[in-house]
Amino acid sequence: MNSSFFSTVLANYHWQLSLITGLGIIAMVLLGKAIAFAVPTLRTEAKRNSDAYARKMEKPSYAGNQKWNRKWAILFLAIIFGGVLPFCLTAEPQPWWRVARDIVVILMFYDFFYYLTHRFLFHDSALLGGAGPLKWMHAIHHRQHNPCRGDSSYIHPLEVAIGLGLYVASIAVLAALMGQFHVVTVVITWIVFNQINLHNHDLWETDRFPFRYLNYVSVMHHHHHARFTGGNFATITLLYDWMFGTLDHGDGHRGEYTPQMAAEAAAAKAAAKGARSA
Repeated sequence: MNSSFFSTVLANYHWQLSLITGLGIIAMVLLGKAIAFAVPTLRTEAKRNSDAYARKMEKPSYAGNQKWNRKWAILFLAIIFGGVLPFCLTAEPQPWWRVARDIVVILMFYDFFYYLTHRFLFHDSALLGGAGPLKWMHAIHHRQHNPCRGDSSYIHPLEVAIGLGLYVASIAVLAALMGQFHVVTVVITWIVFNQINLHNHDLWETDRFPFRYLNYVSVMHHHHHARFTGGNFATITLLYDWMFGTLDHGDGHRGEYTPQMAAEAAAAKAAAKGARSA
């Protein structure tokens, strides 16, 4: 019986495909950076964020947190690419529409559960009668009230594990329900998941076509960071915030807006205006 079980596990353990997925992600990220560097606007915005990140890294506590998370990332990636993804991948040909469908399903499934986690566990929650049980952990990330791209990784390692865990668990659960996902599907979802999270934290100033949407999502996430009582809890898209009434355009969100939040919002806007003027 044990022999049969292990034979089944090994038959479904495709480490080669997991390795190819990892290499594909690295290759696509490098290609994306090369393309972005060739676009003047993207190059300007990247420099704005790299300069801000360099200034923050001069602080020992900030640099220590980033170093801490890089160490933990090695363990998390080993678990993901060595223990989970090998069971979820296939190289069998699939029609383009299935790859496209699977990408959307994975990302929206993940974002739904991230929204719930972020809103009810990481922040104050009327549902749970006060502070979310992991608010103490998420407070580290919210020390950055006007984040730059590098601040996406200024978090507690437990939050890294939760975020990556939700994403990988989404793939594992859906693979069990829908069948194994093509390598291309997982490469694209990983890049989209990662790059959207990075861009949400970007210091972004370009507000013209075709970059207007990039400005919008960055501004919306900065509203979330400006105070610990803001909305905009989803990360891939603001669809769930729209559906559940937590869209925050800088003045709080429906049902949880208080005079204290109004004062915090006014102070945050004044500080942001002063920073732009400086």
